[in-house]
Amino acid sequence: MEGIGEVLTSAQSLQLVVSLRPEDAGIELKVEAPGYPRSAVEKLAEEAKRSGGTFVELWRLPKTERDAFRASTFGGGTTYRGEERSAAARALQQHLSTLPVSNERPAVPGSGATPPGTAKAAPPPSAPAAPAEVPAPTSSSPSHQVPVRLSDSPQRRGRRFAVKLEMVFRTELDFVREHALNISNGGLFVRTAHRPLPDSVVTVDVKLPNGDRLQGDAVVVHVVDDPYTGGVGLAFLNDDVTFSQTLDTYLASLAGGLA
Repeated sequence: MEGIGEVLTSAQSLQLVVSLRPEDAGIELKVEAPGYPRSAVEKLAEEAKRSGGTFVELWRLPKTERDAFRASTFGGGTTYRGEERSAAARALQQHLSTLPVSNERPAVPGSGATPPGTAKAAPPPSAPAAPAEVPAPTSSSPSHQVPVRLSDSPQRRGRRFAVKLEMVFRTELDFVREHALNISNGGLFVRTAHRPLPDSVVTVDVKLPNGDRLQGDAVVVHVVDDPYTGGVGLAFLNDDVTFSQTLDTYLASLAGGLA
């Protein structure tokens, strides 16, 4: 934990939430960075695995599962600033030393309760779930990614809607007006000739038919290089209540055939 700063060298700010429970412990790592630090995240996942814990990228979970997991695992936890990592590490180490040793792995969301004597580590980039409409890269999924259960809820990751929404997205170099062609609770796909690199973070401003706007950050999770149908898949990185409520209301209207 004390070496997190050396792994996440691009982080502009760090915050830790340490939850100490009778049967286990959890750490939520909140990071602000100019892009998605994939290599650093994978290194942290390996460290968590070697320590006997489970690593969960919360932004990959559907919102309902993410909120439930965060509440059950980190609710009532103690918040530490990035420069207080040593104090967080001491509190965690002291607590874990009192727990019985278990060879069982901690459970991930949807797979049951966490066995006693194990620790969870759950660092997200800063939030939300990856969109289902964006195809995953052709390489196999990293072992630390969490399998996601789909549900019948139209707002969940398994449901996407074809749309044509006016939007702009901004990178450090470009300000682009385009149209989003499909949308889900996790993100959207934009057909555009301007294709930022995967893992880069952009700012989006999506205009909804009722006049509301979805404004916030998104990470580029997939790039389709085709001269006619190409574009970028963006995963929302907002955990803001207003953003989530606006998006959920709009998706519910689409599911009910009202928009």
